[in-house]
Amino acid sequence: MSSVPPLGYFLNPFAGFWQNAETVASATAPHTLNLPTLHDSVTIVYDRYQVPHIFARNDHDLYVAQGYVTARDRLWQMDFQTRAAGGRLSEVLGELTLEYDRFQRKVGMVYGAERFLEATLADSLGRQVIEAYTEGVNAWISQLTPMNYPIEFKLLDYKPEPWEPLKTALMLKLMTANLTMGTDDLFMTRILQQYGKATVDSLFPAYPYFSDPIIPPHTPWNFRPVPIPAAPTQVAALGATYQFPHRPDPDNGSNNWAISGERSATGYPILANDPHLGLSLPSLWYQVQLHAPGVNVCGASLPGTPGVIIGFNDAIAWGVTNVDADVLDFYKIDFRDDDRLEYRYLDETTAQEWHPVTLREERIKVRNYGIIRDTVRYTHHGPLLYNDPAEPSFNPRFPAGLAMRWIAHEPSTELTTFYKLNRAQDYQAFTEALSYYMAPAQNFVYADRDNNIALWVNGRFPLKWKEQGKFILEGSDPKNDWQGWIPHAHNPHVKNPPRGFVSSGNQRSTDRTYPYYLTWEQAPYGRGARINEVLRQMHHATADSLRALQNDNLYWHARQALPRMLQGVRAQQLTEPQQQVYAQMRRWNYEYGPGQREPAVFEAWWEAFTEATWHDELGDTLMRYPMQTTTLFLMDSLPKASWFDDRTTPERETLDEILHQTFVASVDTLRSDLGPWDDDWQWATVKGTTIRHLMPPLTSFGRKDIRIGGGAGIVNATKKTHGPSWRMIVELGPQVKAWGVYPGGQSGNPGSPFYENMIDTWRDGHLNELIFLPSPEAAPADASVWQLNRNSP
Repeated sequence: MSSVPPLGYFLNPFAGFWQNAETVASATAPHTLNLPTLHDSVTIVYDRYQVPHIFARNDHDLYVAQGYVTARDRLWQMDFQTRAAGGRLSEVLGELTLEYDRFQRKVGMVYGAERFLEATLADSLGRQVIEAYTEGVNAWISQLTPMNYPIEFKLLDYKPEPWEPLKTALMLKLMTANLTMGTDDLFMTRILQQYGKATVDSLFPAYPYFSDPIIPPHTPWNFRPVPIPAAPTQVAALGATYQFPHRPDPDNGSNNWAISGERSATGYPILANDPHLGLSLPSLWYQVQLHAPGVNVCGASLPGTPGVIIGFNDAIAWGVTNVDADVLDFYKIDFRDDDRLEYRYLDETTAQEWHPVTLREERIKVRNYGIIRDTVRYTHHGPLLYNDPAEPSFNPRFPAGLAMRWIAHEPSTELTTFYKLNRAQDYQAFTEALSYYMAPAQNFVYADRDNNIALWVNGRFPLKWKEQGKFILEGSDPKNDWQGWIPHAHNPHVKNPPRGFVSSGNQRSTDRTYPYYLTWEQAPYGRGARINEVLRQMHHATADSLRALQNDNLYWHARQALPRMLQGVRAQQLTEPQQQVYAQMRRWNYEYGPGQREPAVFEAWWEAFTEATWHDELGDTLMRYPMQTTTLFLMDSLPKASWFDDRTTPERETLDEILHQTFVASVDTLRSDLGPWDDDWQWATVKGTTIRHLMPPLTSFGRKDIRIGGGAGIVNATKKTHGPSWRMIVELGPQVKAWGVYPGGQSGNPGSPFYENMIDTWRDGHLNELIFLPSPEAAPADASVWQLNRNSP
């Protein structure tokens, strides 16, 4: 099998890559076009950033036009990402991506998208929106010729195919997978087997040692809880060995907050949001304004899906962060025989013990090879991922012999949420829109011109017994099934809290009084605690105050940990170069600015210290380490804990000995790698933030070594290839004002001046004004106007 597409077409002088070059003049030239699919005429105003402001006379035309302009700028991205979601990359990339495609099919990405689509088409609003958007995308595709295909189609030598509603469903499932597919069930089961429940509870507690929850402590729960299911006697499927390791990045997350009018200079609320996701070109988000009777909304859309996902209208604003709810569970399946056609499940209603699997054939087309057929077995829990441990697995965290119950397989109608949310004018309409939302569960922050602020931990959460799904579950026991759903009105939420702000940084959702189980582990509390620390000090705040907080580089964890770490260093035993670094660390202000050198030292030291603490007990590839807050708790409260002893040596090491040894080793390693203490130690240089093209081998279509501070666990959560994918601030009031930016540009064409034109603004921590037009006539003088007409040519 060959996975290399031919390059002849890409190099063709009449239709190859140089035909894709654009100038500002060609990209912004006014157009008049005819689209037979429209019901009436549509006006599109492109502002100086190439953001389309769409003015339609009805909903159908609004979403036709949104699909049309999004495809104009992002067609290849939409095609590539939906192929990735649906396990179809091998059609264009060959055998290179075959195991990836097999994995996507085995976890039921297409199955989940089909169930989403079925529910969406049964909903009148969802059907209208998704079908109109599809018409618009196809209207753009129908106008293309090989000469003006997006450059990646030419490079990979394939052509665009018609858009289908299923592709929109797959795009939404891809986002759900990115935010809900992290799981530690496998690691925790192994640790439980080896060390027992008491150790698990100590190192991986159900409630963290340090907490500053999203919903303020002591918030009353104004509902009567439904009964909580009883836990079975055996809470984990023990006795089996599985092959899995590396857990997902624990620092994935986002920030959002809203301050009340009492804390702002305007007397009205101000809202901020910056979701943290992978940094890529073309960019994850696409800015748009949508205007039609009953709606005028502006913000960030997701290419391939209709509506505005994060944004504002003239009355309200909203933003989201991930909840990290436990909505993916693994079940050990016992088959009747080697045919694997029946599995054991003790159905108490029918007294039936053996149940048939459902067979689903997946056909994967591989370029230059043909069709590969793969049969996936579905239980009532969900798909069985791999039949045999010998099968190759793209993702070793998903082992053989287990079925998965996953929220992404449930029928849902998120498009209805965003349709209603885009049009909401008050808190009641906002909460009604959220009731249609299932996944990925998000912390929806809210503010309105009536001086309300609120935050909902929102999604559809399974009703579980405490810690259900923390370990691999026995699939034959009905008590391990999801026992219905937490009522939407019981989702944690707060409106107008006395402290004058709401916020989330992916930390723990509630205090211990919340009656339901959502998850046992969320992001470390430090980022959220830092946000709350700054917000508590804010008075007469402006949008610029919130912009400064979005760019805050103080590392809360370092401020908590470093003083104790320095106590363990025996300064008199250090060499002169080591003493130089030690002295600098004692003076450090805990900031991760791009020009500071201390972050490189702290990162290397904390990693070495963590490894020295946990590797001898938990270094097996079938395990994982505790959260940094647990290690910090042990340092502060249990410095004589046996975990600090290196069990591989005859001596009994102490906490201070490990701190000293790892400091010396870290500094020596940094000096070996970076040289003497100079500018090569600067954090921006060491971190090397990069925005990659969606096809990583196309390095020339990305941006390397972006000089920016921040990092994991910091409010400015910019890491090497991950960080704030969209920053937005909205001032509510009689006249809404908003600012925003994302690290890229509106165009997906590397030959366009609008491909990466906002990266430097994003890097420097600035924001662009989000132009919010009441009508086409209010367009700025430098705008370009497109007219879309109904009549055929």
